[in-house]
Amino acid sequence: MPEVGEKAPAFKAKDQNGNTVSLSDFKGKKVVLYFYPEDDTPTCTEEACNLRDNYALLKKRGFEIVGVSPDEVKSHKKFETKFSLPFSLLADPDKKIINDYGTWGEKQMFGHRYMGVYRHTFIIDEKGRIEKIFRKVHSKKHTQQILDSYQD
Repeated sequence: MPEVGEKAPAFKAKDQNGNTVSLSDFKGKKVVLYFYPEDDTPTCTEEACNLRDNYALLKKRGFEIVGVSPDEVKSHKKFETKFSLPFSLLADPDKKIINDYGTWGEKQMFGHRYMGVYRHTFIIDEKGRIEKIFRKVHSKKHTQQILDSYQD
């Protein structure tokens, strides 16, 4: 997993509209790169809708938002449409980006162990370096988590 201060791993993937999106597209901008397990599941939807509801505020503060999950483009399109999501959702079915950012591993729920995507968020600065990492994301309050981290 990349750490704070390190160069963010480059990525390139299709978004929900079939457009290729890469990290280099955001040069000179801050990026909220958030990883989530699956489209249209309760906690993932809470997180996406929290970011959607605060999208204008985050944009005003200079952030671009990009979500990544192992879902396919078609699934992302349905998710975007159902919840009016105004940001890119990248399809990573082969988990290249997910693995490059160290967000895949063993999880546990109700005593059951399985492999899955960790709900982590990386803030990438204007120069392409990791500025902040959120490993304990509060799905309903994620925007506030991000903004509070800049209150020094």
